[in-house]
Amino acid sequence: MNIPSKYNASEVEGKWYDYWMKNNYFHSEVDHSKEPYTIVIPPPNVTGVLHMGHMLNNTIQDVLIRHARLLGKNACWVPGTDHASIATEAKVVAKLKEQGISKSDLTREEFLQHAFDWKDEYGGIILEQLKKLGASCDWERTAFTMDPEMSESVIKVFVDLYNKGLIYRGYRMVNWDPEAKTTLSDEEVIHEERQGNLYYLEYKIEGSEDTLTIATTRPETIFGDTAICINPNDERFTHLKGKKAIVPLCNRVIPIIEDEYVDLEFGTGCLKVTPAHDENDKNLGDKHKLEVIDIFNDDASLNSFGLHYQGKDRFVVRKEIAKELEEKGILVKTEVHTNKVGTSERTKAVIEPRLSDQWFLKMKDLAKPAIDAVLGEDAEINLYPKKFENTYRHWMENVRDWNISRQLWWGQQIPAYFYGDGKEDFVVAETREEAYKLAISSNKIDNSFKIEDLRQDEDALDTWFSSWLWPMSVFDGIRNPENEEIKYYYPTNDLVTGPDILFFWVARMIVAGYEYKDEKPFQNVYLTGLVRDKQRRKMSKSLGNSPDALKLIEDYGADGVRVGLLLSSAAGNDLMFEEDLCQQGKGFANKIWNAFRLIKGWEVDATLPQPETSKIGLEWYEAKFQKTLAEIEDHFSKYRLSDALMAIYKLINDDFSSWLLEIVKPAYQQPIDKKTFDAIIEVLENNLKVLHPFMPFLSEDIWQYITDRTPEEALIIAKYPVIKESDAKIITDFEFATGVVSGIRTIRKDKNISFKDAVELFVIDNDKSSKEFDAVIQKLTNTATINYVSEKVEGASFRVKSNEYFIPISVENIDVEAEIKKLEGELKRAEGFLFGITKKLSNERFVSNAPEKVLELERKKEADTIAKIETIKSSLASLQ
Repeated sequence: MNIPSKYNASEVEGKWYDYWMKNNYFHSEVDHSKEPYTIVIPPPNVTGVLHMGHMLNNTIQDVLIRHARLLGKNACWVPGTDHASIATEAKVVAKLKEQGISKSDLTREEFLQHAFDWKDEYGGIILEQLKKLGASCDWERTAFTMDPEMSESVIKVFVDLYNKGLIYRGYRMVNWDPEAKTTLSDEEVIHEERQGNLYYLEYKIEGSEDTLTIATTRPETIFGDTAICINPNDERFTHLKGKKAIVPLCNRVIPIIEDEYVDLEFGTGCLKVTPAHDENDKNLGDKHKLEVIDIFNDDASLNSFGLHYQGKDRFVVRKEIAKELEEKGILVKTEVHTNKVGTSERTKAVIEPRLSDQWFLKMKDLAKPAIDAVLGEDAEINLYPKKFENTYRHWMENVRDWNISRQLWWGQQIPAYFYGDGKEDFVVAETREEAYKLAISSNKIDNSFKIEDLRQDEDALDTWFSSWLWPMSVFDGIRNPENEEIKYYYPTNDLVTGPDILFFWVARMIVAGYEYKDEKPFQNVYLTGLVRDKQRRKMSKSLGNSPDALKLIEDYGADGVRVGLLLSSAAGNDLMFEEDLCQQGKGFANKIWNAFRLIKGWEVDATLPQPETSKIGLEWYEAKFQKTLAEIEDHFSKYRLSDALMAIYKLINDDFSSWLLEIVKPAYQQPIDKKTFDAIIEVLENNLKVLHPFMPFLSEDIWQYITDRTPEEALIIAKYPVIKESDAKIITDFEFATGVVSGIRTIRKDKNISFKDAVELFVIDNDKSSKEFDAVIQKLTNTATINYVSEKVEGASFRVKSNEYFIPISVENIDVEAEIKKLEGELKRAEGFLFGITKKLSNERFVSNAPEKVLELERKKEADTIAKIETIKSSLASLQ
């Protein structure tokens, strides 16, 4: 078999991925004779392309799934994508705009057709890219959160929760994203500290020359003011009680109300109340029955209440109104002020608080089983690392009702049907036909009302309201709760995701799991860290610090990138990514390839007996392999995958390549005995099995080169090594022996003794060390004999623990020319150093001013250097 001289990742990866796909190794069917092992992918946004976070997350999932497959489990990794309502709708709207089409010119059905066309064209990109990484997903099971059966499950759950009294429609202050033109849940709002201004404005008091001053960060909202509030205990404003104020510019007369809510210390002590645009103001407004005036359009431009600013953006108005108020003497002063501003997680737009009719899910009772599942005494779900339990507890114990409606078309349309003009004139049903029956049975409409007259709510459901069902809906567990697949594959085993969606997705899946299966959705949650650059910045397109994931694979090979990512990724800790790590992974792949080529290059002679050195070397490696295998499996059980990989790296890079192959390799141009060769092949195969989850392409390629294999004998489905008892003593003895080998090699290097020249070794065996590895030491160091003595022997020496080792040095052993050159260099450096010390000690000022300890140290350096020079000169004399 012609083995290439170099490992070519780009050629190998496509070949073996196609082979795996052709032989259907990734596909899983219900098989009760096997233990299921299930992972559902955190569905990437259908708009997405592969970035470093995906690379890390999916590498970890692939490692876990391939490991389970090798262990003989029925491994099922379900892939798919999320419809990502806000992001995708924005992309489709932008594309239509390029074609001169406005969303408002289309019917919902027409727009959705455009959206599905977009999804069909671009939506599978990220899944195809994951194949380049080696992801062994069951592609036949690929799901999309807006597939018909998935959408049907979502609608079914909405109707069920509504009928249980858990979903309700409410007129509430919500987070409005003026760019996406939709409401957001509290969890989708990021609060950032930003520097702005505090504007002090003067309001006139009706019927007098008096004024009062308020401080606001948002002067543009004065058009929505419906009261001024003072603290009843504030003696500064007793004279204002019961009076009315006049709003600047619009001259609307508003009451001055009293409430202890007003902070006596902040601003001026007078508070403008704008119930339509601030949650706290809304609460005050409800309490004091104030008028509510909404001054914004859905894009946060001002409406007709904004008078001459109508149609202008809020931030433009803020600058212009400040100028107008200043010109009219209403703006008293401006101060720099830092406050927290809510921004949209998706569009980055500044959130506008807005009163709106929305759909909400009551979360408090639903959250209780999910809290117990993770944090209770009999917790069933493990978070790795455990530090995230505190975050989980904080969110879940302070959970608020979930705003589940979005003012979008791309998503599952809310199954509420209106039959009248009143806010309560609606029914909720899975189909229009069922809704019509419910409407008729309400006795609020007559027979003249037709099914076509029902008006379905325009809003779509929050994307998370579909993905929270993901572990169940991918197995059709909502529509058909007793089907064979959900009973076999659910609950799933491991979930791998980022801590940033611990609440958005993980916690909500747990809630849904207990509500609809009365069972956990998964056993373990592995929370990866964020991928950051060397400066600890989160990698992002906007910062330009995120490498092209596919280019990395092209440059270093998928295996190299996988190793690079995992070697730097301790569980739950952020990963400081450097391309050097991928280079290290590529280098590791090349080292394994070269070791394999070395083995396959040996000529085998079946007539040769096995040397004692090979026998003991193989016995040691088997013990070392078993010890490492136990460590690897322990790391897997604790989700310390980088530690597992590092254990494999050291085993193959150091123990196998640097030690075992050196021990067993035959002399130059000599054959190897068959017993040793067969044993080395078996060792190599076991190494490949533990390596495979991390480096699937390289390991499969070498595996298939070792011998002709049938598809049933492919590495991807091979039998994983079984952990056995290991001989701890032989491992300890070998570590001692490597210390001896290193000591001899150091002397050879220092004394320029060629490896072809045998040396004698004398040992004072204070440690009573094992002599089992003496033959190995001799082979690895070209030591003619090892002599055990009781007295020191003249020559170069070193220690290993309390044992003393001596190598007599003779001119015959040494490369005289090289040794003279080395000693002359050492002599020159020592004489230069002595000159510096002597100069310092002959300086009277230094000697008279330096502390005695410093002088002592300098004199000692002088004496030591003089002695060293004498030794070097003596050595030179003996060679010349």
